[in-house]
Amino acid sequence: MEGINKTAGIEFFFRPFSPDPKVQMVIFVAFLAMYLTSLGGNATIALTVQIKHSLHTPMYFFLANLALLEILYTSSIAPLALANLLSMGKTPVSVTGCGTQMFFFVFLGGADCVLLAVMAYDRFIAICYPLRYTLIMSWSLCVELMVGSLVLGFLLSLPLTILIFHLPFCHKNEIYHFYCDMPAVLRLACADTRVHQTALYVISFMVLSIPLSLISVSYVFIVAAILRIGSTEGRHRAFSTCSSHILVVLLQYGCTSFVYLSPSSSYSPEMGRVVSVVYTFITPILNPLIYSMRNKELKDALRKTLRKS
Repeated sequence: MEGINKTAGIEFFFRPFSPDPKVQMVIFVAFLAMYLTSLGGNATIALTVQIKHSLHTPMYFFLANLALLEILYTSSIAPLALANLLSMGKTPVSVTGCGTQMFFFVFLGGADCVLLAVMAYDRFIAICYPLRYTLIMSWSLCVELMVGSLVLGFLLSLPLTILIFHLPFCHKNEIYHFYCDMPAVLRLACADTRVHQTALYVISFMVLSIPLSLISVSYVFIVAAILRIGSTEGRHRAFSTCSSHILVVLLQYGCTSFVYLSPSSSYSPEMGRVVSVVYTFITPILNPLIYSMRNKELKDALRKTLRKS
């Protein structure tokens, strides 16, 4: 009860990137530009897939949902981060507010990771079993896979958030980050966090390694199937639809693995904050660029949509 009473009245603050207001303003402008670009790019992809009947296929259904997840994922972080950049870290967030942000960030990020594995499965069926593709990847299965990604993200996020915010937080209330990230918040608890750190590591390892293993196995079969294609044009087209997905997977899984799978003894708050910028602001910008540049059908549809606008 004493720990709960200590925690109840606490407000967290985020450590500024720099004590210099001019540097903070430059970072604010950069973050705002990245956030607006991410919103615009992902919204354009989602709307283009919705408008263009030729893109009403499972691959683009998952891509549009990935774009929507990226919008929500970034929006769970950006507003508070931007407010803190303007206020030099003086914008407070309550324990409840911090827990809410953490829940949605982990929920949407977990669903994002699972959805990337689903997209690899879709490409595996399309390339390895092209004649049975429409039969296997029915719309009902696509919806079930999408809902399953969200459910798994929810089941990952809720217990971890509850576990962490049952810890007492005493006098240390400055989070060495620009959002309520789990490793950063755990460092503020005035209690033994070894069990919590172990739980975070085990769950993070599972949610990253299992989908990544499925993606890797899928691409082993995909590459084998592509190499058996007779025409050069056919091989090029198959590789182009997969290469964009591989680039996104490397960005997403590489950065999150660095933050969540590094041993707590070697965890650097400063490096963790810098790497987090990549997967919270930069990756959501790169996703629509990568997919639109590497996918001719989507590129043509985007060009036509923008011309009409």
